[in-house]
Amino acid sequence: MSARFSLAIDLGTSNSAIAIADLESDETRIIEIAQTLGPNQIGEMPTLPSAIYIPHSEEFPESSFPLPWNDAGERAIIGQFARERGALVPDRLVTSAKSWLSNPHIDPKQRVLPWRSDIAEEKLSPFECSRLYLQHLRDAFLHTERAQGRDLSEGEIVVTVPASFDEVARSLTAEAAKDAGLGDVTLLEEPQAAFYAWMAQTHKEWRNLIADGDIVLVCDVGGGTADFSLIAVTDVEGRLELERVSVGEHILLGGDNMDLALAYALNAKLEAAGKQLDSWQFLALVHAASKAKIVLFDDGELAQAPIAVPSRGSSLLAKTVSTTLDRETLEQVVVDGFFARTSLDDLPRESGAAGLQEFGLPYASDPVVSKHIARFLTQSLQNVKASEKLAALVGASAGTQALMPTAVLFNGGVFKAAPIRSRVLDLLASWNGGQPVRELQGFEPDLAVARGGAIYGRLRATGKGMRIKAGAARSYYIGLETSMPAIPGYKPPLKALCVVPQGMQEGTELLIEGREFGLVTGRTAEFRFFSSSVRSGDTPGQILPDAERELDDAGLLEVAIPALDVPVGQVVPVRVSPVVTELGILELWMRHTNSDRRWKVEFQVRTE
Repeated sequence: MSARFSLAIDLGTSNSAIAIADLESDETRIIEIAQTLGPNQIGEMPTLPSAIYIPHSEEFPESSFPLPWNDAGERAIIGQFARERGALVPDRLVTSAKSWLSNPHIDPKQRVLPWRSDIAEEKLSPFECSRLYLQHLRDAFLHTERAQGRDLSEGEIVVTVPASFDEVARSLTAEAAKDAGLGDVTLLEEPQAAFYAWMAQTHKEWRNLIADGDIVLVCDVGGGTADFSLIAVTDVEGRLELERVSVGEHILLGGDNMDLALAYALNAKLEAAGKQLDSWQFLALVHAASKAKIVLFDDGELAQAPIAVPSRGSSLLAKTVSTTLDRETLEQVVVDGFFARTSLDDLPRESGAAGLQEFGLPYASDPVVSKHIARFLTQSLQNVKASEKLAALVGASAGTQALMPTAVLFNGGVFKAAPIRSRVLDLLASWNGGQPVRELQGFEPDLAVARGGAIYGRLRATGKGMRIKAGAARSYYIGLETSMPAIPGYKPPLKALCVVPQGMQEGTELLIEGREFGLVTGRTAEFRFFSSSVRSGDTPGQILPDAERELDDAGLLEVAIPALDVPVGQVVPVRVSPVVTELGILELWMRHTNSDRRWKVEFQVRTE
């Protein structure tokens, strides 16, 4: 059945959204998401908080949370009420599950969430949380669109992921979508989706707003993550073309950090006044600070916003602790603290030197977003200089210290605040020798990614309209044992074979010619993977002499390799054939040289 519509899901770290685009018109709209607002209370909202609350078996009466598509309700509560209830009982609340998918130190299918919780109920895995969010979004879409006769089989389905996601996290997201009943979905990087939404918002005027030689920085800072991409604009035979030339690291730093910093500042103010908050009240203070921050940023005329922190017990009003968040504190903590006026060579500090650290999500050790932007632009220059093609694309923008953008498109809830956008523009201008960097107007911070994903799906289905050239965001490598005589006390370095070059396009299959490798069959084999975001010039088949020194570790995979008609453990000759599917999934095949046998090595679950 041919597609009639494009459906996009923005599976966000803090909030998720759905958009639908009709293939026969330019109409794109956001789907209101039905969700639990309280016991026996259901409502629709434009976003679904990416939060799961696991209630105690005796916490609520049975069937207190029915959903339109499930009368009995789910054991786990998802959405708005989950976030609100979890603020009171945080050891039963799961948030940031998406960030755990790219954590190299755990199995993403292991039941570890809520992290550091001692609840007796069964925990959830990051993978299962993603599946639950996607299933809820699917069911909410079908419930809302039932009157229109929508059926998923008639839709082109897109799920957005951070540009900084590695291949394991991308594959797990696609797998979770399939398990949630969405079928085979197309993956799209979130900054690209935001750019597609901006293009649509301008009603084709975007061709007059950007020009040949422009480098657009898509700066996306949401509740829990910061994601950066650079898109180059070029003129090819009189028509503009777009190509993504660089992506940043997966940085766990966003609006949640800012709310916490404000809460600490307010708590210090209360303590100075002789008022002590317990741990429960401090959590309430974080939420109150977040709301006050939004109020002050939305209304530049307000000098302060009230803060009320209740305490537990029957007489809540009498025990409420009151204070205010003033504009000076807001500017000092959020704008000057997280977006400080730093220099281009002031890069993020590394994590502390303590030999033993608390294990968990790899949060950014340096909270200054300015420094992370500087590092991204610095590394982007290193990356484009490694490729003649990319160097030609960026042209004069490739300075001596960093690849400077000429325009910036903001995305994410943090940039709703005009003072933060202004500070970033000031920073970029100061790094650019005083030359201003213009802001692309018309962004939609909360819903642009979902809307842009739906637009991209329409472009894929119809073949009409401008698409951003992208391909693989990083180069990928597989470890090779060095073939040499054993020497006592000497461990030879692990070599690396480039299997996927940066920019390898969807729907592409390569065969690394001229090289045969030995594959151990009939037993479980280990594959060590590496990646790089700054080696755009490496080509398939290129061997690097020292993987651990030159590349980023992408994990260790154990794969059972079926035997041929040879003794177990026999090494057979193979050629390596990487594939990037039309859906954006990376596959790696080992093809037997002497037969038509082949083995697939999937980027899935890591073990350390």
